[in-house]
Amino acid sequence: MSDAKNLIEVKNLKKYFHVGHNAVLKAVDGLNFIIREGETLGLVGESGCGKSTTGRTMIKLYDATEGEVLYDGKNVHKFNKIQQKEFTKHAQMIFQDPYASLNPRMTVGDIVGEGIDIHDLYTGKARTEKIFDLLDTVGLNREHASRFPHEFSGGQRQRIGIARALAIEPKFIVCDEPISALDVSIQAQVVNLLIELQQKMKLTYLFIAHDLSMVKHISDRVGVMYLGTMVEMTTSAELYKNPLHPYTQALLSAIPVPDPEFERKRQRVLLEGDVPSPINPPPGCRFKARCRYSKDICSQQMPEFREVSKDHFVACHII
Repeated sequence: MSDAKNLIEVKNLKKYFHVGHNAVLKAVDGLNFIIREGETLGLVGESGCGKSTTGRTMIKLYDATEGEVLYDGKNVHKFNKIQQKEFTKHAQMIFQDPYASLNPRMTVGDIVGEGIDIHDLYTGKARTEKIFDLLDTVGLNREHASRFPHEFSGGQRQRIGIARALAIEPKFIVCDEPISALDVSIQAQVVNLLIELQQKMKLTYLFIAHDLSMVKHISDRVGVMYLGTMVEMTTSAELYKNPLHPYTQALLSAIPVPDPEFERKRQRVLLEGDVPSPINPPPGCRFKARCRYSKDICSQQMPEFREVSKDHFVACHII
């Protein structure tokens, strides 16, 4: 995978929101990373750390405050209308809530076919056959095309969302917590479907999630976010075997182990203190108030996100 070309390059990406009284919420604050063609980059972190905002800014659902997102070497935030329409053929999104993201007044066939119509890809019988083929690909039946979203279960609705994303044959898909609203019994089915589709269609994923064990299962590399910044990124195997950042260590220690005896003896890394506000965050390292290794320099200087070993990047003064 390391020999694959860079499909996405994120350079100093920032997304700020004005929240009244001249206050600025720094949702994403200076991210730098790449996603290689054909790989899955997992993105994890607590709620509110900026994962979903990162994904939405990468495909220009949000305008960037600062920085660049390069797709095939071109900055998506500089695209004109024609270039933007072409880009949406290559980059799609699967949303967290499968029901809220589907128009309740449209049939499944029209939902899946909407992108096909916008980009004039198929018409008439070819369009109908394409929609049937997409439904079959995600494990649904052609009879489902005439039904409405409320007639389906949560797992089926997410499959409809996946079919819609695949309809215009994209190269890159942002999966924004696609399993968090689903029953545990359905989550593995959806993840296995995404893996199968990736292999079949040579897709590239940004997979955003809370569930670290599921991220390990699907991701080639994993990035860990904290309060709008990236604190660690490396291969999935290396991150779970050798987590370096104190925040990553705490996250991984919270994953239950399916061995009752080992689980009883295991030492959890418990985080104390509150997450600082993303509105005017404190100077220096944003994790310092909750870090057991915090030093004076942590309050004075933001740690650099640097490569400490091959393909293992960490932002921490103590490493």
